[in-house]
Amino acid sequence: MKILVLWALLAVSVSVFGGCAANDLVVKRQTETESKVEHLFQLTGGQEARLNELTGRLAVLEEQEVRRAQLLQELSNGIRELKDINQALQARVQDTVAPATPKIELVNPEPVHKGREGGPPPFYVRAFGLYSSNNFTAAIEAFEQFMKQEPGSEYVPNAHYWIGECYYSSSDLNRALVSFQKVVDGWPRHAKAPDALLKIGYSHLALKQQDKAKSSFEQVVRAYPGSPAAAKARERLNSILPSGTETR
Repeated sequence: MKILVLWALLAVSVSVFGGCAANDLVVKRQTETESKVEHLFQLTGGQEARLNELTGRLAVLEEQEVRRAQLLQELSNGIRELKDINQALQARVQDTVAPATPKIELVNPEPVHKGREGGPPPFYVRAFGLYSSNNFTAAIEAFEQFMKQEPGSEYVPNAHYWIGECYYSSSDLNRALVSFQKVVDGWPRHAKAPDALLKIGYSHLALKQQDKAKSSFEQVVRAYPGSPAAAKARERLNSILPSGTETR
């Protein structure tokens, strides 16, 4: 009888201790699972932060690329203008050293109109020099003075364009728009008109007016399809149009 009682007590003890061990194992497994879940949340949070950081860097790079394209366009325009001025200066030097020729007096001579062959007028050259040295305020005043003194000059559209560039470079975008628009409205077939219209689009982009910028770029492509400005406009349109859409 005593032996049976001892066996019974032993069975109960094993059962009790076995239950405790099982509970400890469950608690341990639950703790491990919670640790793994927490670790996964930490990894996900870190990846999200990294994605946000990369997105921010991409936005900065895109903005820098826009500014780089604008600077390249300005440099290209400046080089063309400097070539004109250089040719004009060389012509004047040749005229200065050329041998004197007998002066012939004409009765009622035909008025002489200086064309592009004669080069830019001196006041215009001075104003452009101020622009080239980034003295934008003085350049604006000089271009305006030039237009007052020579309102009929063929360089008046150029002066309006470079006034727009001065305002654009000074981040006075609303005044830049006014000056560029004068070129487009007053001289639509002038060589500066495509560039002026392109800069109108750039100005609207800088002002966060995407619809107006898109309209300006489309107008450049339609009105001046073979110009360098049209190529720039197509590139900018393709960058702001929805994915899968391409401007032709």
